[in-house]
Amino acid sequence: MTSTDERRSGAAPTRVRRRGVQRRHVAAALAALVLASFASLFIGVGDLTPGDVLDPDAAQARVLWTSRVPRLLAILLAGSAMAVAGLVMMHLTRNRFVSPQTAGTTEWVGLGIVVATLWLGGTSVLGKMAIGMLFALVGNGFFVWLLQRLVLTDIVVVPLVGILLGGVVSAATTFLAYRFDLLQSMDAWVNGDFSGVLAGRYELLWLVLAATVVAYLWADRFSVAGMGESFAVNLGVAYTRVVLVGLAIASIVTAIVVVSVGSIPFLGLVVPNLVTLAMGDNLRRVLPVTALTGAAFVLICDVLARTIRYPYEVPVGMVGGVVGGVLFVWLLLRARRRAL
Repeated sequence: MTSTDERRSGAAPTRVRRRGVQRRHVAAALAALVLASFASLFIGVGDLTPGDVLDPDAAQARVLWTSRVPRLLAILLAGSAMAVAGLVMMHLTRNRFVSPQTAGTTEWVGLGIVVATLWLGGTSVLGKMAIGMLFALVGNGFFVWLLQRLVLTDIVVVPLVGILLGGVVSAATTFLAYRFDLLQSMDAWVNGDFSGVLAGRYELLWLVLAATVVAYLWADRFSVAGMGESFAVNLGVAYTRVVLVGLAIASIVTAIVVVSVGSIPFLGLVVPNLVTLAMGDNLRRVLPVTALTGAAFVLICDVLARTIRYPYEVPVGMVGGVVGGVLFVWLLLRARRRAL
């Protein structure tokens, strides 16, 4: 047998093993999602058991369909979409530590909401989302423009630039909120919380599902654009348009989630990193698993938030910040060890 034949014969089992590992990852993400979803439906102050779902009385049916199911759907939509948004930004900037939380995107959305509240007070929630999207898109564009003009050799410095930029924007937002007595409202946007999700108050989150589908359809273009402008142009890809679409997806998702349920720290950062570490960097292949894992991550954090001080609950953003912060530190140390 020639060396070429040997390589081919060895490659086939490798591909089979890789597909087997990928199926296990998908199965694990689905199992975690199903278990967390089941727990989410039956945890809360209102008594509701699996048996009650089969034959609920009027009060139990009202709790199930007015509160528990909408809350579960909101968690699934927000968690999956924010994880996908982080994955897209990570690929477009070619940096594992760039996400809506470390690029200042959430802070720009907050500034947009404050501006809309102050000068367009009668604007609907949808209008505030649109203004938040516009501010987020401007902020993301400025961040990418800034990166293109800075020579940064350390992978950790890039997100630090985004965090610094986000800190400046957050300071301006806080000043405006303090000056016009909006600090209490601003706290609802900063801390992710699903306790106020009810039927009729979360439906705009379905828009992020459309953004996630667009991200999947454009996955190959994002992968090529992530190789660099010259590489993408040589392959006939409209680099600028692809980057703008990716930034628009991240801006739309972030604005909708922040306005609807608030910010969930580290979600768009740690979930894409954990999935790509396990499955590789093929965007189209890892995007569905990233969406499932993001939804499972938020669900688990929400279940913890409802059980830590039962029958009270803490904001899910607080739990996500602690869990995500620990994972973020681990990812930083891992990246530093690999760089040495």
